[in-house]
Amino acid sequence: MKASLRQIEQALDRADPAIQFYLLHGPDESASRALARRLGAALGPDAEKIELASATLRSDPARLADEAAAFSMFGGRRHVWIDPAGDEMAEAVDALLALPQPGNPVVAVAGALRKDSKLLKLATASNAALAFASYAPEGRDADRMATTLGQAHGLRIDPDVARRLTAATGNDRAVLEQELAKFAAYLDAEPSAPASLGHATLDALGADAEEGDLNHLIDATLAGEIATADAELARLLSVGLDVVPIVRAFQRQLLLLAQLRAEVDAGQSVQQAVAGPAGRAVFWKEKDRVAHLVSRWNGEALARALERLAETGRQVMRSSGPGRIAMETEILALARAAQRMR
Repeated sequence: MKASLRQIEQALDRADPAIQFYLLHGPDESASRALARRLGAALGPDAEKIELASATLRSDPARLADEAAAFSMFGGRRHVWIDPAGDEMAEAVDALLALPQPGNPVVAVAGALRKDSKLLKLATASNAALAFASYAPEGRDADRMATTLGQAHGLRIDPDVARRLTAATGNDRAVLEQELAKFAAYLDAEPSAPASLGHATLDALGADAEEGDLNHLIDATLAGEIATADAELARLLSVGLDVVPIVRAFQRQLLLLAQLRAEVDAGQSVQQAVAGPAGRAVFWKEKDRVAHLVSRWNGEALARALERLAETGRQVMRSSGPGRIAMETEILALARAAQRMR
């Protein structure tokens, strides 16, 4: 069945025994993972979590139903987590939903799915399944998300501070939660003893304080300066910068370049594109730098880079994934691709 946000939250929070399969999809994967974690919380801290790969289920479709029917080796509750999920596991989900009665719940986190996705059709057609699509919040919704998440960390956040937080984190829930946890620790805040989060703290510790350093890395990478990019990446990681903000910063830059490149391919000059509506997101001091990158990268190369970075982002967010290694490998691959464009 297709679920509303309230329906999916209620079902996850009580680990609804009538629901065998939860499909959490949509472009905002961090929000989907946040929802998926609610199932684990509902089952309790001692619940066993079984992680499976979607590709594994393609070659062994019976395994999912077997895991759902199995008892925990510790005698407690258990659930199955699949991330990332895709149509290759459709046969396994079909077998799961054919079980005579629900067993251990299964939660699958997928990115954006097509309307004709086999996985999505199975989930929406079954009374034993719930499907929900997560989309990144925008505008006031994004600001409210920052305020609500802040309260959970014991932080009081004014609207202008919330707006700055969402802008700095690109409305990415996972990155935002990491930032809020950092601010709460710095301010010694907790729900029972809240503290106000102001601009001074953001100036000292916020993600946007790192933006300048990230720009150096992005510039070197997309300009094909491999040695400089390697050294800058090593420096940022050595001072404790998390891999998720790095990946997100690259994605934002490549999305902007793709928009501007499309304007150029439609007949505008690079300067016209950067000066036009799509270029309003570019700070005036950065316009020459961005124009150079637009000239360097073509639309096809930008599309490939975005697709690869999306997969890197999924690997980074997986608890059992390659994380930092995947991010480092992909950034150096981008730098080599840019060098070949000279």
